Amino acid sequence: MLTVDFSRFPLAPGDRVLDLGCGAGRHAFECYRRGARVVALDQNAEEIREVAKWFAAMEEAGEAPAGATATAMEGDALALPFPDESFDVVIISEVMEHIHDDKGVLAEMVRVLKPGGRIAITVPRYGPEKVCWTLSDAYHEVEGGHIRIYKADQLLARIREAGLKPYGTHHAHALHSPYWWLKCAFGVDNDKALPVRAYHKLLVWDIMKKPLATRVAEQALNPLIGKSFVAYATKPHLPPVDAA
Repeated sequence: MLTVDFSRFPLAPGDRVLDLGCGAGRHAFECYRRGARVVALDQNAEEIREVAKWFAAMEEAGEAPAGATATAMEGDALALPFPDESFDVVIISEVMEHIHDDKGVLAEMVRVLKPGGRIAITVPRYGPEKVCWTLSDAYHEVEGGHIRIYKADQLLARIREAGLKPYGTHHAHALHSPYWWLKCAFGVDNDKALPVRAYHKLLVWDIMKKPLATRVAEQALNPLIGKSFVAYATKPHLPPVDAA
């Protein structure tokens, strides 16, 4: 289940991509399939080991084109172990709401991104996320949980302040908002509640089968209750220095 829309976020074979806070690796895997040279980075050692296993399995199965490469590594988003201007593309999906120093993370992403490069940032959308916080303290008051809710204009202001130029936004995963509302209402850790189990089956069916009915429904509902807010931006080229 991808949050970044690659029809709005072009990726060329050979592009060097950083998936920052990659988690289980869903965007890193898609970039690898598209022929990129991918680095998937996360502070969670267990998830990085799983991502590395999946990269190896994809290579063995021939899922990535010739020239594509993939590396999974542990790292700190506030101190990236890469030289300046190392990447053509940076993706950070559902991560910034967890980090106290979000300005520091943005600064590091801008540092390692090449001029003219592209960044995709996704965070929980304000409205659906606010409902979750209202229904359940346990949803966000956990170690490593969400510490803020972004409004769209707030995130875009942060992006501009970091020196990036936004060029597009959209919402995603509308069908997932009611699921999390149910989880919060019946208990975040209570997966046995009948409404939660029933809705989860619907989501699994949707993800596996991709029926037209749910695709159309989600597209119609995304502007209203899309769970994620997605922003795309570029790093401007610096003007030439006047030697005089």
